Amino acid sequence: MHFSLITVLSVLVLSQFTEAHIALLPPRGKECFYEDLKAQDELAVTFQVGDRDRSATEQLTTDFWIQAPSGRILRSMNDQSHGSFQIKAEENGKYVYCFSNEDSSMKTKDVSFNVHGVVYVDVNDNSGDNLESSARKLLELVYDVKNEQNYIVVRERTHRNTAESTNDRVKYWSVFQLIVVILNSVFQVLYLQRFFEVKTAV
Repeated sequence: MHFSLITVLSVLVLSQFTEAHIALLPPRGKECFYEDLKAQDELAVTFQVGDRDRSATEQLTTDFWIQAPSGRILRSMNDQSHGSFQIKAEENGKYVYCFSNEDSSMKTKDVSFNVHGVVYVDVNDNSGDNLESSARKLLELVYDVKNEQNYIVVRERTHRNTAESTNDRVKYWSVFQLIVVILNSVFQVLYLQRFFEVKTAV
């Protein structure tokens, strides 16, 4: 019964780090999120920048960074459409990760991201149960697969929107070309008809 209760609590704790989130970044805007970590805990962030406008073909980007409780920047990247970062906490405290749209004044960006945390367990600590540790490791692997699947779904949606928009443009261009060909044919027929009428009159 003790193992079952601990396992359920472990699932609840780990699930807080594996939910998918969506952040809307307005022009000149920034969104920051916080995680309380202890030394040796791990934090992984995977993100994809998209556009809710299905007709949009531009690949949107964002700036991203992770900051330690001391204020030191652990990871940073600029103008990226997607990315994945993982850190191991070196100190206890509140870690901050931010998505920034401060360099853009034109468009609101849709950032889908997953956060996955791994709580450090000392293997030399005999106070825990080996079976419990194995269950935690298995849960971590399951959530890793889930995170990658969510990430792939978001990327597939972005690429599908781009492909559909491109197909629509090709279709409209083909219709425009067809109209031009028809109008050109009609003009040539009328021009030749008028030319022969003038020759007959002469």
